[in-house]
Amino acid sequence: MDARFASEGDAIEYIFYSMRKLRGVERESDDRSRDTTPTIRLLNRRNLLGTPREYAVITGSKGKGSTTAIMAKIMAKLGHTVGMITSPHMVSWRERIRVNGRAIPASDLIRILSDLAPDIDDIVSGMREKQYFSPQGIFLAVALQWFDEMGVNAAVLEVGRGGRFDDIAVVPNKLSLFTPIMLEHVKQLGDTLEQIAWHKAGIIKPQSYAYSVPQASSVLDVLQAEADAQDAEFAWIAPMDMGEYVRSTERGIVMRLGRYGELELSMLGRYQIDNATLAVQGAGNMHSRLPGIPHGAPEYVQAVRDALANVTWPGRLQQLERQPNVYIDGATTVVAARSFLQSLTDRLTHPLIAIVATPVDRDYNSVYQVFAQACDALILTENHISANVIFPDPTLALETARRYHADVQFAPTLTDALTHARAKAGATGTVLIGAALPVVGEALQLAGLSFEQI
Repeated sequence: MDARFASEGDAIEYIFYSMRKLRGVERESDDRSRDTTPTIRLLNRRNLLGTPREYAVITGSKGKGSTTAIMAKIMAKLGHTVGMITSPHMVSWRERIRVNGRAIPASDLIRILSDLAPDIDDIVSGMREKQYFSPQGIFLAVALQWFDEMGVNAAVLEVGRGGRFDDIAVVPNKLSLFTPIMLEHVKQLGDTLEQIAWHKAGIIKPQSYAYSVPQASSVLDVLQAEADAQDAEFAWIAPMDMGEYVRSTERGIVMRLGRYGELELSMLGRYQIDNATLAVQGAGNMHSRLPGIPHGAPEYVQAVRDALANVTWPGRLQQLERQPNVYIDGATTVVAARSFLQSLTDRLTHPLIAIVATPVDRDYNSVYQVFAQACDALILTENHISANVIFPDPTLALETARRYHADVQFAPTLTDALTHARAKAGATGTVLIGAALPVVGEALQLAGLSFEQI
């Protein structure tokens, strides 16, 4: 069959076509505006849920992408063919769909979407005025078709902002994992922890398993109630059983985790210890239902250790340059900014310059304050790669940041910001880039990094 789309760009434009008709329309909360029915109809038409496969679905307010990547790496080291869906991407939309760490090739994305398009068109033609076909649902359908072709027997999927009304979560997952749940996306999910937890708890399926990192008691109550309603087994990892930081290394950190002892994690962020702990727990549960290395075997422990020592997750506290040392992280909240600085405590040198690109819908005032208290200068920047990520007006941003530091400037592009930051830091200083993911992706491109394979 001839491809309907001439390029990856054409394919992505088609994926978002249905949703674009609502541009400018005020969106209601997820429980009132999101509808997974079109996705379910497409998957059923193409029997894309008919292949026997283990699924894990991961949600939370932070760390869910990292947890997905770590768990997928562990499952691959244990001998499985592992599919992965994450969002958002750094450079290419294809990064959202991977098998054993390899992004779906453009030719396969175009071919599979061309094959699915007639069914998508037919479903869209019967939609109500305010109904749309979720891009996430189309990405899921493409991924499942590719997973079938690639012989995937285990899939680890990250949902978007919620869970209960998320298209990714329509799969028959026997495992649900919960990273820390906090107040976020209050317009779509609700303005209390309990409401947000209720949305996220919706990924739990009947007679399944669910695990969580330590949470606020109100969150755990909601997760437990959902598990009880679904006759599912729920357990939260006690603080004493979470991994512990031991020391930093050139490649990452050394952590201590139960029977795995002291092991290396090839990620710089100390917050990744919690993500790794949850991923190890999840991989153990999923692997128990698949053939392979026995859990009690030394080979199992070694496979987990090897996976953690070699996992890659782009743009999450990553070193981009030396002389000066340049580190980048998607730190756009106060918690993330503090963690960014804490994780690099042993590596920071002065002059210490922060390039900050915090969206207007985050508490940019407090983020500026956190970086200002630690750094010798701040450089504010932005980009316009994503229409959904909007930055504060430069004049307002400068006025806000100068409440906390005298040496603040605005650079209209990341390239300009890096030029100024390198000059201020010199060969012996450090540059931190704490930025929204579109800016992170731009930085990775400027550094010439490719993440077709992770």
